[in-house]
Amino acid sequence: MFRSAPGEFPALQWAKTQTGYGDGYRLNPCQNLSLEVQTPSSGARLRAMTTTYFATAPLGMTDLLEQEINQLGASACQASRAGVSFDGDIETAYRVCLWSRIANRVLLPLASFAADTPEALYDGVKAIDWQAHLSSRETLAVDANISSSAMTHTQYAALRVKDAIVDQFSERFGKRPNVDVNAPDVRINCYIHKDEATIYLDLSGNSLHQRNYRLAIGQAPLKENLAAAILLRARWPEISGHGGALVDPMCGSGTLLIEGLMMAADIAPGLDRTYWGFSGWKGHKPAIWERLLAEANYRRTRGLENIPLICGSDADERVVGLARENAERAGLADYIHFTVQDVHHYQPEAAGLTPESTGLIVTNPPYGRRLAETGELPAIYAALGATLKRCFVGWQVSVFTEDQKLGHHLGMRSQKVNSLYNGAIPCKLMHYLVDEKNYYRYERLPKRLAADALSEQAQGFRNRLQKNLKQLRKWARQEDVTNYRVYDADLPDYSAAVDVYSDVVVSDLYWVVIQEYEAPATIDPQKARTRTFELVTVVQEIFGVPDERLFYKQRTRQRGDAQYEKLSEERHFHIVREGVCKLWVNFEDYLDTGLFLDHRPVRSRIGQEAAGKDFLNLFAYTGAATVQAAMGGARSTTTVDMSKTYLAWAQRNLALNNLPDNGHQLVQADCIEWVRLQAQQSYDLIFLDPPTFSNSKRMKQNFDVQRDHVALVSATLRLLRPGGTLYFSNNQRNFRLDGQLAEQTGAVNLSRESVPFDFRRRQNIHHLWQFIKKA
Repeated sequence: MFRSAPGEFPALQWAKTQTGYGDGYRLNPCQNLSLEVQTPSSGARLRAMTTTYFATAPLGMTDLLEQEINQLGASACQASRAGVSFDGDIETAYRVCLWSRIANRVLLPLASFAADTPEALYDGVKAIDWQAHLSSRETLAVDANISSSAMTHTQYAALRVKDAIVDQFSERFGKRPNVDVNAPDVRINCYIHKDEATIYLDLSGNSLHQRNYRLAIGQAPLKENLAAAILLRARWPEISGHGGALVDPMCGSGTLLIEGLMMAADIAPGLDRTYWGFSGWKGHKPAIWERLLAEANYRRTRGLENIPLICGSDADERVVGLARENAERAGLADYIHFTVQDVHHYQPEAAGLTPESTGLIVTNPPYGRRLAETGELPAIYAALGATLKRCFVGWQVSVFTEDQKLGHHLGMRSQKVNSLYNGAIPCKLMHYLVDEKNYYRYERLPKRLAADALSEQAQGFRNRLQKNLKQLRKWARQEDVTNYRVYDADLPDYSAAVDVYSDVVVSDLYWVVIQEYEAPATIDPQKARTRTFELVTVVQEIFGVPDERLFYKQRTRQRGDAQYEKLSEERHFHIVREGVCKLWVNFEDYLDTGLFLDHRPVRSRIGQEAAGKDFLNLFAYTGAATVQAAMGGARSTTTVDMSKTYLAWAQRNLALNNLPDNGHQLVQADCIEWVRLQAQQSYDLIFLDPPTFSNSKRMKQNFDVQRDHVALVSATLRLLRPGGTLYFSNNQRNFRLDGQLAEQTGAVNLSRESVPFDFRRRQNIHHLWQFIKKA
């Protein structure tokens, strides 16, 4: 019999506990839910011993599975690469089978033992009491998986496991169970890793991603548990809880929509499955299972009473028909609004949406070798981006793709990217908010010209840029340089610097930054504008980058701290790599990007010399040298700069490289005053890189590096331990180190060797001096 408290079987509600994609959701079960199952014979409450189980999950989803199993009442959950182990009674295991949207299988471990030979495997399996799990009348099947072991043949391993089981029955009872590979009463799993075998009883039977509704599929369908993972990462439970709609404008066979509806309506994903691995198992408790099914059916009925709008469309009428058939098999066709329309001409009103509608767009755009080879994919993504901006302002968007580079054709900056796997194929799930502030600002670039409008001088510039790029790309690959200068005012008519920054997040992509030097007042303004248009046009053509990866700035004559002043408030940061370090750069908000490329060899030298040393970085800017020292094994680092903004940037750079706060001190101070006041501190390695000139109001007096360098270097040398090294750098073109200071300290001029190959055209880009304090 079944008995419940008043308000029986209330649906579980999703509640958000933390911000982020796919994080922090829990199920809130109603506290007054009280179900009791009685057996006809005893009338006593069924109780079960706590057992350890193991649920397998696809790659990239074990964190979601761990959250899910915790929510279902299990204890001692522990995730690994292959899945999640958990403790619970048989009811807990049944709940995971019935309610898990992520798991592939739920396994009951029976035994573990050494198995470096087929004979050892046979003996270990035969030692298990199989009569406790099945009789000779039941059928069985065995699956085997082997890794890093002496045995390598999985089919032979499965055969030896089967032989051990049936031989035990033959020897004891003279009868043996038969094999049924399709729908056995009991399915056994054998996992052998490093010659250690673990034997499991598979409670799920078939993979749990098979919900029993998807018989009709389109091209490249998503598995149901992958679709569920996409929706969880996209925060669909939270969005639907607030009444948000779910839209898939390229729905294919409808898997995302059906899984999304099942989540919103609190429908158990295993409710319509007819075959379970535990059904023919001797340990099966039918009364508990029937109670859980009754609860799930009640929750389904209640959940469907109030669901958000869910709509899907596709350009292929046949595919939409398949999606409808799948929804009908799930009993959900009446709750999903399907339309035939393509993403290029999407009409939201045809899908049942209103101007007030809001929610989540989630989609898996088409992909395939033919589309990739014909170049159709960028156009598809561009059309999707245009539709999102036209019809879905304010909506959340999640796009699942095998090629993250295609996401840039949406014309929006992603807020977050998750890694998932479609089978063994690594994929990305990109999340967006459709808001004008996130659109790529193409108007930030000067006008581009048609090819036939370019002057003869522009053709010469094109030839020079091509030649430089070919040479420097080869050098960069050989030297593992990822950010470098390609052009630096080589031709007087095109006075600009062109830099390349490689993208860490998306391999094989890069950003190109143009910094044009302001034309003299004697140059005709119209001629100067035309030169700018030609400059940007040729650079984009040669590098082949889209607008969103091309940046243009104009450098004017700098006074004081002008190079550190803001140009805009975009706050768009990107990650680049330099050697072993990852660094944040910004191409829009400041005249400089946060990384001085000409100092690359100096930073590399610091990283190589920092092991076991206390490092001081003065006038530290964004702390790139600090990160190199820390990654090089510095015992401690101290980073001093007057700018709170740049110290925060330095802190982000440290965090980006997983460097702990402990041992890495950030000091906001006037470096000149700070050095003067230090009496107790000393360091083994110091990098001193002051500006050419500064008249900041936060300094006690203005600073001129030529005039004031003797006092500054002398004060800094006092902080240097015997045998320690000070590197003093500045970028004043005609700088001369004081002769008496050089003679007294034995300073070594490293300027020529510190200027990298990509800056060879500007040998005076900076000056570098080395001071080693005598022991």
